[in-house]
Amino acid sequence: MNSLVAKRQDPASCAASARLVEAAVCGAMGLPGGALRAGRGPHRIAFARQLAMYLTHVGFGLTLTEVGACFERDRTTVRHACVLIEDRRDQPVFDLAVTALETGLAHLAVGLQLGFGPEAAR
Repeated sequence: MNSLVAKRQDPASCAASARLVEAAVCGAMGLPGGALRAGRGPHRIAFARQLAMYLTHVGFGLTLTEVGACFERDRTTVRHACVLIEDRRDQPVFDLAVTALETGLAHLAVGLQLGFGPEAAR
């Protein structure tokens, strides 16, 4: 598992980080933008939201509460999502896909100066 830690961000950066992850996940899964913030949705959208919440928490270092606020969910929902995604990372193909998303987001975030991963903590 790739351990990524980021510095604390202001609320606008938190929201920007979450939107960046949301766009990346929607693009990777072929979903329309904004699909992850619309109600519960079908399983595919719920799973995409769980992945986006996980990546926002792990990659940008936002607290579960901050991630929940960005996705209009409770922190316990975010925790549940993170556990589900972490469990699936035992599957090599899934882990490779998540790692690719993490890497892409790290490069985008550095370019946008949002801070992602170990470089952000410096």
